[in-house]
Amino acid sequence: MKQSGVFLTRPMLVVTVALVGLNLRPFITSIGPLIANIRTATGLSLEGVALLTLLPMMLMGIVAFVGPILQNFVGERRAILGALLTICAGCTFRFLFPTAEGLILSAIVIGFGVAMIQAAFPGMIKREFSQHIGPMMGLYSAMLMGGGALGAWLAPVVSNITGLWSIGLSFFAIPALFAFILALVFLPTKASSSIHRAPVRKLLKQPRTWLLMTCFGLVNGGYSSVVAWLAPSFQDQGWSAAQSGKLLALLALSQAASALILPVLARKYKDRRPWLWFTLAMQMIGFSGMAFIPEIAAMLWAICLGVGLGGCFALTLIVALDHFDEPIHAGALSALMQGGGFLLAAIPPWIIAILHDFTGAYKAGWLFHLASVALVVILVIRLAPKSYLKMSL
Repeated sequence: MKQSGVFLTRPMLVVTVALVGLNLRPFITSIGPLIANIRTATGLSLEGVALLTLLPMMLMGIVAFVGPILQNFVGERRAILGALLTICAGCTFRFLFPTAEGLILSAIVIGFGVAMIQAAFPGMIKREFSQHIGPMMGLYSAMLMGGGALGAWLAPVVSNITGLWSIGLSFFAIPALFAFILALVFLPTKASSSIHRAPVRKLLKQPRTWLLMTCFGLVNGGYSSVVAWLAPSFQDQGWSAAQSGKLLALLALSQAASALILPVLARKYKDRRPWLWFTLAMQMIGFSGMAFIPEIAAMLWAICLGVGLGGCFALTLIVALDHFDEPIHAGALSALMQGGGFLLAAIPPWIIAILHDFTGAYKAGWLFHLASVALVVILVIRLAPKSYLKMSL
């Protein structure tokens, strides 16, 4: 009986990882399709709407740095469970207080919960699935992106059915609650007992850590801007909230497919750079289309951006974990990369809002991201596997 329980627990841990990942993006992607309703009801400016992405991204960055310390106090399992309850509470808060202040506060609350999970999960996956890191990180990333698709598609649907945009946003408390229940039952009770020995200071002295932060931040800055402004940019062209929400959902589904498939295809190759360059090329095609001819093939640009952003996110996480065999060290490097990266990624949506106010269009913002991707193409040259040896601690 005990052995059958083990066989059951392992697959259910995979399901738990997937469902937790599903809950990490709907709170951001559900905003864009409902932006007109939200601005009318709350009076938020474009810069104010940008805060709903900027503040959670900043928290994802800050908490990634302090996450190992918090985990050391409360334990990895309790930190993840508490984070899931925090996400659930933050989503519920959006129904109870559908005001500008309520939305901003809920973005902070949910962002904190998401940040704690993102800081803890890569190290946990490295430890629990050491022989299947690529596929498991792909699954986690794919479900994260799939959650983005769910948020973009479902929020306007629920809002139209109920007549309340606040219910469209708060609906995602339900899957967060289910994720909490699964995590409570199936998350491993053992946690890394050596979190306090994660070499954070030594890693921060390594140029490689800052290189990974920069690459991760510039790419995810593109993600945060697309999530915030893709739907509004097409609503400016006369699209409805439901239509623009479906386009954002298509992008997120493309992200999920890419995040799931590319790590599996790349799993036998030590050098991940060709795969990274492919994802960056797809981003360049997507941003170019959005900047110059968005109305010609909107779905094509969304798919290109989705494939590029989703695959690059998953592969970059894997590259960080590739640097060390020791899960604690690998998890620490991944957390630091996400920390600096998400702090950097928080800024572009704000920049695009300012550029939109200055130019009256989104073209300048998409060109800004096109230049950012071109820079990452160059930086990725330095991510050769032989350079991982320089990270020995």
